[in-house]
Amino acid sequence: MLWILLAIIVFIVLATLVVFRVTDLSQFDGGDWAVREVAPNPAHDEVMERIKDMGRASKGLKGKARLIALRNHLDNLGEGVEIQSELRHCDHPRGEWVIAPGADTRRRVLYIHGGAWAAGSPRSHRAITDRFSQIANAAVFALDYRLMPEHRFMDGIRDCRHAYTWLLNHGPDGEEKAEFMVVAGDSAGGSHTLSLLAWIRDNGVRQADAAIALSPSTDLTLTAPSNRDNIRTDALLGPVFGGLSKIPLPILWWGTLAAFRISPTNPAASPLRGNLDNLPPTLIHASTTEMLLDNATRYAAKARAEGSSVEVHTWQNMVHVWHIFSPLLPEAEQAFEDIRQFLQRVAQEQA
Repeated sequence: MLWILLAIIVFIVLATLVVFRVTDLSQFDGGDWAVREVAPNPAHDEVMERIKDMGRASKGLKGKARLIALRNHLDNLGEGVEIQSELRHCDHPRGEWVIAPGADTRRRVLYIHGGAWAAGSPRSHRAITDRFSQIANAAVFALDYRLMPEHRFMDGIRDCRHAYTWLLNHGPDGEEKAEFMVVAGDSAGGSHTLSLLAWIRDNGVRQADAAIALSPSTDLTLTAPSNRDNIRTDALLGPVFGGLSKIPLPILWWGTLAAFRISPTNPAASPLRGNLDNLPPTLIHASTTEMLLDNATRYAAKARAEGSSVEVHTWQNMVHVWHIFSPLLPEAEQAFEDIRQFLQRVAQEQA
């Protein structure tokens, strides 16, 4: 019986090596990135309470009931936000136009929300999309892409691709070519954003003029050090995903393959592991204490090494995607000003 067990173990190890072929990317760690210092502020305590409320909303629930509670809580984040923009529902593609007063509708932003590919919506991220429309002087299309587990991971990817190509020729008032295109997203939506850029390049579609990824997931193999080192300091992702650190990585890879129906090394799910040359100017924001920090810095370092212009700006001790707590957090407003300056610089360089 022992030899049978050993044979099974050897088979699993060999199968893991053959199926996933995870390349070591540690050579892209340790870059010198801009860091914004953060002073103590009472708003930080309020944000932490809101995060705890999220945990309490789903406490004791399991399975579908817990997911529904999480989705409802996220959507409620957006419902209570005072916004300046006009909102217009769109059915095809499904989403929401967010248009600040006086925004130039020939300038467009495709915004792809986060939520671990299973939660979030245009409603949950209105604090972000409203500010994007203002700072970009653009009409923002917040995509309501298909979520897991009701749909496959690739369904959401296809929704992003369709929405982008549609936006090139359609504004909130009908058919009209875009003069300036931006793709942006946070967390899981940041992953979709970065994978979309590569798909655009590889399929002869007009490339975005700029891209912005807020605390993006870039690598589902979870091999970056901060995925484990920052569990205790990540107030949002740590309690939810920290337990995964106790599971051997090969088992997590097989689990991802089963749940996502795509390998964690596939660039559609892990844009870090794809070809990163010839991409548009890209700005990435991340917190020094979040689990996805090294996902962001590794992506930027690899993209730079392959010839693309990618910047990473980090803030000290901020919660994952702190931008959603605008205008409560002063650091959120700082981040949006940083994005505004980046987009202005890109536009000037292209003029």
